[in-house]
Amino acid sequence: MLPLLRMEVVEKNNWATDEELLDYYSIGQCTPGIIAINTATFVGYKMRGVGGAVLTTLGVVTPSIIIITLIAAVLQNFMNNPYVMEAFAGIRIVVVALVLSAVVELWKKGVHGKFGVFIFAASMALLIFFNLSPIAVILIASVVGLVYLKWVRK
Repeated sequence: MLPLLRMEVVEKNNWATDEELLDYYSIGQCTPGIIAINTATFVGYKMRGVGGAVLTTLGVVTPSIIIITLIAAVLQNFMNNPYVMEAFAGIRIVVVALVLSAVVELWKKGVHGKFGVFIFAASMALLIFFNLSPIAVILIASVVGLVYLKWVRK
């Protein structure tokens, strides 16, 4: 969903900039729920207030609910089919490629200079090795960034 959101929100419709979308991703990571839905909600709110937030949320959620309901109704009958199993294996690979694509785009827009690389590496270490909550990592990175801007970078 993240690469699709970027394509629709930034490239196609110019509803937000890359930087704004990156901020929405960050805030969406801190709030409960799916990041794509949270991001769509923020974009809708920016464009049309509360009504826009409600409509964009419904616009993201409704197709998924309909498709998942239809698939669930028939998938059980085909789950042991070798072709279906291979199709799911292929889908998993594509999902990894889409996530990597989103990571590369976010890296280009969000990681600048040695300090940015340091924050990225420290954040990854906290997430992977210490199993820290993404919310805690975002809060820690925010504080470190503010300290850096106020006292170190002057």
